[in-house]
Amino acid sequence: MIARTVDKLRATLPGGNVGPYKIAGFSARLLEKLELEEDALRDAVAQAQNDNDVVQWLRKHTDPQTYPEINASFEKRTVGHAVTADPSFAERYPVTKKLPPETPLIDMLVADDDDIFAKG
Repeated sequence: MIARTVDKLRATLPGGNVGPYKIAGFSARLLEKLELEEDALRDAVAQAQNDNDVVQWLRKHTDPQTYPEINASFEKRTVGHAVTADPSFAERYPVTKKLPPETPLIDMLVADDDDIFAKG
């Protein structure tokens, strides 16, 4: 999720194009779990010369010990959980209607990207 979040933040910088993506949702949840402010990470991304600079900044400003737990929390959430918890989820992510309820949300994001870009 962090690579996706960094790419979205990069797209919000001058000259970027965030398109249909939003920081709210998965990326906001990740930033909360990492105890990072969106603007602080955006500034780090803007100042970085490359992805390694961003990685170094993240390791300095977050606790790497939390990464496995955060990853597990994202991996265990499924389409079924999300739709049950928030019925409007399927409206925001129409691709969920094509996926089995046990589909991990991480996999749903890939399917959503495929669906969006197939149309575009």
